[in-house]
Amino acid sequence: MVVLVINAGSSSLKYQLIDVDTQEVFAKGNCERIGIDGSFIGHEDKSGKQKIDISLPDHKTAVSEVFKLLEALNIPVDGIGHRVVQGGWYFPESAVATKEALAQIREVAPLAPLHNYAEADVIEICQNLFPEIGNVIVPDTAFHFNMPEVAWRYPLPREVADKHHIRKYGAHGTSHRFIWRATKEFMGDKTHKLVSAHIGSGASLCAIHDGKSVETTMGLTPLDGLIMGTRTGTIDPATVVYLQREGGYSVDEVDVMMNKKSGLLALSDISSDSRDIEEAADKGDQKAKIALDMFSYRAAQLIMEMAQSMEGWDTLAFSAGIGENSDTIRRMICEKLAWTGVKLDLEANKVRSGDVRLISAGDSKVAVLVVPTNEELMIAMDVQDLLG
Repeated sequence: MVVLVINAGSSSLKYQLIDVDTQEVFAKGNCERIGIDGSFIGHEDKSGKQKIDISLPDHKTAVSEVFKLLEALNIPVDGIGHRVVQGGWYFPESAVATKEALAQIREVAPLAPLHNYAEADVIEICQNLFPEIGNVIVPDTAFHFNMPEVAWRYPLPREVADKHHIRKYGAHGTSHRFIWRATKEFMGDKTHKLVSAHIGSGASLCAIHDGKSVETTMGLTPLDGLIMGTRTGTIDPATVVYLQREGGYSVDEVDVMMNKKSGLLALSDISSDSRDIEEAADKGDQKAKIALDMFSYRAAQLIMEMAQSMEGWDTLAFSAGIGENSDTIRRMICEKLAWTGVKLDLEANKVRSGDVRLISAGDSKVAVLVVPTNEELMIAMDVQDLLG
């Protein structure tokens, strides 16, 4: 089955055309600056890469142009899978896109306003332009939907929490599902209690017990948990009120500060990119050093929270941009976990590869892996399950 995977943002649209059975990627690309001057499409297929400067006034135009590019390949699209950031209180799993489901995606959009509205619009556009092709909604939150109540409920007054649907929703669920699947295929019966570490510019951990999410670090929104590229991660919630009351900041200013001006960017005063920070730290920059130390310190703390939620762990899997590519940060985190019996094979940790690989030493009490994530394939597999 050939599936088009779409990930729509407020001004962008990423896409990938995948054969689910062979896992071959026929084409991929990104429509950038939708509705903004200077829009373009970066497209790649077997003929090579190209940048197409083109007016993209809206998402409908972007979808139409993507299909024109794909039609040139003469590969029929059998189904379309849509990454949806927030499934809210409606989606415990992926679902066929119906009118009711679209209404629900829009209803929960205040939890992810920059994504859900655009995602629902693009699903509707695909349905109208190509009514013969089925569409599937794959929410990032679905994997965490059935966590134990002790994990997802917040200690707010029940009438407030229930009325406003305030709970831990988590994120990166599609990636964590893929990481579990790939780890289980690699480790077999040796893995039952996995701490999945999706660590990139956005970062979250997930405790996965025999395939089920039982705890995760992101909360009502993706701001909670680990320090991230530009996000604070967990801090005292009273900080928000304090900044408004004493600092004179507006709600929107605090929101922007904590989501786009904090994290590694703020700590290092250099960049939100860990590669730039590692380079500066190697040259002796003290702010860069403390940024890496704080990041690894907090990651190790939260890894143990995930392990405690399963009352033990047997496997740790690093994934996403930092997790897959930074041997330095993996080493720093694992050094802080050495007291638990985690021990790296330092040479194996330095190996670069696109394959799942073991990087722990033979006498490590916990298996440590690097697992390249593939959310697009996971979405395509859901489409095949529901429409195939």
